[in-house]
Parts: sequence; C-alpha cells; structure tokens
Amino acid sequence: MADIVDRGAGAGRRLHVLFLVDGSGSMLGERMGALNWAAKTAIPAMRDCAAEHPGVEVLVRVCRFADEVSWPVAAPAPVESFVWANLAAGGETRLGAALAEVASALAATEAAEGPGLPPVIILLSDGMPSDDTAAGLAALDATEPGRRAIRIPIAIGPDADLEWLQRFVGAPSPKPLRADSAASLVRRMCWAATVPLGLASATGTGPKAEGPPPGGAPAEPEDNLLW
Repeated sequence: MADIVDRGAGAGRRLHVLFLVDGSGSMLGERMGALNWAAKTAIPAMRDCAAEHPGVEVLVRVCRFADEVSWPVAAPAPVESFVWANLAAGGETRLGAALAEVASALAATEAAEGPGLPPVIILLSDGMPSDDTAAGLAALDATEPGRRAIRIPIAIGPDADLEWLQRFVGAPSPKPLRADSAASLVRRMCWAATVPLGLASATGTGPKAEGPPPGGAPAEPEDNLLW
C-alpha cells in the first residue's frame, strides 16, 4: 500500500489525483507507449490548471496493475515536482486487487490528514479484468473517500470492458471516455487530468461526486490511425 505522510493542517484544500493504470500484456507496444506519452503531456496541463487554483494543493500518485499491484509513485507527490516515469506492460489484469489497494491508500490518507477534497481516480484500461472486480469495487465503495471520489474511466481501444467501466463510475451516466487512437488518448488524458480539478475544488468536502463532470468530455474528432 502507498506510504502516507501526515501533512498536518490544511488537508481540506488538498486534492489527491490517482492514476490507476492497466499494465497487462494487452497494453504492450504502442498502447503503453501512447499512454506514457499522454501522461507526460497531461502533467504540464495539470500544473497549469493547479496554478489557476492557488488555494488547492494538488498531489499525484500512480498505481499499476498486472499480475501484481505496484505503486510506481506511492507517496503523494506535489504536481509541481511530479515526473511521470515510463510504465511497462506484461501479465494479467488484476484490477480488483488494485481497487482494494487504492481503497486502503485513500482511507489511510484521510485518516492521516482528515477529510479533504474529493479525490480524483483516473482509470486507464484496454481489456477485461482477470480477477474479482466486484470485491475490489465494494472495498472502494466502503471507504468515505472512495464513495466521494470523482471517477474517470478511460477505455483504451475497442476491447475495453465498457460495462464494467460503467460500474466503476457508479451511475448510468456519464459514460466512460473512449480512446481509440494514440492521438485521442492524449486528448482524453489531458481532459481527465485537468477539468475535474476545477470540479473537485468547487465541490469541497460535500457529497459524493463520481464520474466526469456533467456533460462529459467534448466530442472527439475522427482519427486516421485506430487501434
């Protein structure tokens, strides 16, 4: 589980953004390469967005799931100094186990810091989970920060399990974001990493706010190169 540091006062204006990344074998090659590039493009946009909300401290973590769950970035890192390290692909898709670890990490953060802004969970996956996702989702829903989280699923390619990603959102709408090319993945990830920051900042410590902001992401232009 991620290391948690008690940061003392001011937790109410901290925004935790967690990238939950599919590192299974189906992501090998172009898809993982595109995801790494998209993340490196999205981080500067996150910094710009954070600068527009100077009263909010944006902290970033990365959790990868494949045969096992790992934390390439375990301790919450300030977005101003955060650097995306390239992720590799290979193995199964143990998303259920990852959700259970994310639930524990978010609960530990809130226990150390006190209630804060609704966390943002950006889930990126291109396939079907290979373990008990229902148990993992139940673990996430059993925590207060998990219930309040803004959940942004991005379906990579045509084989992503859209039905399960919709269950991750926790409501019939909005729909999971679709990324069917490298270019669309960059656009979707930039949107997911910036627009919800404003929503979370405005929501404060209020009621549960799952899924992308109302209306979802803007319509995607057609791309020539599809997965």
